Amino acid sequence: MNTQGMSRPGGTARSATGASARFAALALALCVALAAPFAAADEARPTEQDPVAAKRAVRLSEQLRCLVCQNQTIAESNAELALDLRRQVHEQIAAGRTDAEIIDFMTSRYGDFVLYKPPLKTTTVLLWAGPGLLLLAGFVVLFRVLRSRRQLADEAPLTPAERERAARLLAGDNPKENK
Repeated sequence: MNTQGMSRPGGTARSATGASARFAALALALCVALAAPFAAADEARPTEQDPVAAKRAVRLSEQLRCLVCQNQTIAESNAELALDLRRQVHEQIAAGRTDAEIIDFMTSRYGDFVLYKPPLKTTTVLLWAGPGLLLLAGFVVLFRVLRSRRQLADEAPLTPAERERAARLLAGDNPKENK
């Protein structure tokens, strides 16, 4: 008698139970393997879509001067260097650095001039005092010009002969033509 095709009583249930147990173990192992990267993940990093990181980047960009334009922040400027600086700010934020660390990085790389409001130090005195010194120099020049004009106006008045000659010249009488 051929017993291969025949099963023992209760044998079918045991083989079905063994197959489902193996399938469940395989499914569990697959879930653990797929979940492992998520379990080992660091804290959430900001992305370009993160509104908090975007606001931070704008706030930091408004504190940094465009080194090409010099009268604009890197947030306002479209210069190539300003684009690079904005990109660096985004990269630093994505790396998890604080605002102070990002500002320190920029000033160590580009100097205090990169700050739109540089601190008052011996190296930045000219940046702070420059506009006042230029205004003072303008007032000195204006005072000297006005004083020299007043001195010219205070010169001796014309003599009667000079007045008569000036009147003839203005009237069109040329004394050289009459001779």
